[in-house]
Amino acid sequence: MDEFIVVQDVFFSYDPENEKEVEYALSGVSMSIKKGEFVAIVGHNGSGKSTLAKHFNSIFLPTGGNIFVDGMNTKDDEHLFNIRKNVGLVLQNPDNQIVAGIVEEDVAFGCENLGVPSKEIRERVDKALEAVGMSDYARHSPDKLSGGQKQRVAIAGIIAMQPKCIVLDEPTAMLDPQGRDEVMNTIRELNSGMGITIILITHYMEEAVLADRVIVMDQGRVLTEGTPREVFSQVELLKQHRLDVPQATELVYKLRGCGFELPKCVLTEEECAQAILKLMK
Repeated sequence: MDEFIVVQDVFFSYDPENEKEVEYALSGVSMSIKKGEFVAIVGHNGSGKSTLAKHFNSIFLPTGGNIFVDGMNTKDDEHLFNIRKNVGLVLQNPDNQIVAGIVEEDVAFGCENLGVPSKEIRERVDKALEAVGMSDYARHSPDKLSGGQKQRVAIAGIIAMQPKCIVLDEPTAMLDPQGRDEVMNTIRELNSGMGITIILITHYMEEAVLADRVIVMDQGRVLTEGTPREVFSQVELLKQHRLDVPQATELVYKLRGCGFELPKCVLTEEECAQAILKLMK
């Protein structure tokens, strides 16, 4: 896979003009994300993960260093339109992204701003709603939808713009368990079924387990990265930095500490149940 986003030694300050003491929200961050990859970025509040997310479509620009999106430097004004066309951002609160009184009109909003012809907008809206399982609600008012449904409508609005990458900044933080499941199933289908590059910012470690790769942020830096199993096997390192691990991983870690012979790292409830069942036999 080719690299789609490249982050090179990026620093960012919300107050760069403060000559006395510049405080950096990002401090020397470097990483790369490949086309078609599903990457989860995790970390506690204030770790810099949401700040980083807003760099991927040029809402924020680096104070130092560079970010390239599909070969385009986010600092170059001439690339701003194409970068935002290719990288869609879904925010935590879907109410902040829904702007129309009818679902299909809201999904069409971004396409209209891009100047897409009316006939093509109709086709894109229908396909986007189908992709997120919301076709039956096309003529509904967003106000009548559940939180999970609203978030799927927000995602449909991004899909209709046909980006190569979707960045989701804690999209399930305000949802109940059913809503989280609905949104995560949609995200996985967009990645595996449509080949869209997914960057998921989350503090739910059970969501991060679903990704191809996990990047852990701490105090504006990359603490560690790797496959979910590689990252969450480092339980002690993560705990030292006040970070959680999936509940199944935590349980097996504690049982191993009590002397039970269990795998070093399990990620899901199913794996955990199978490991304990095998031990009991």
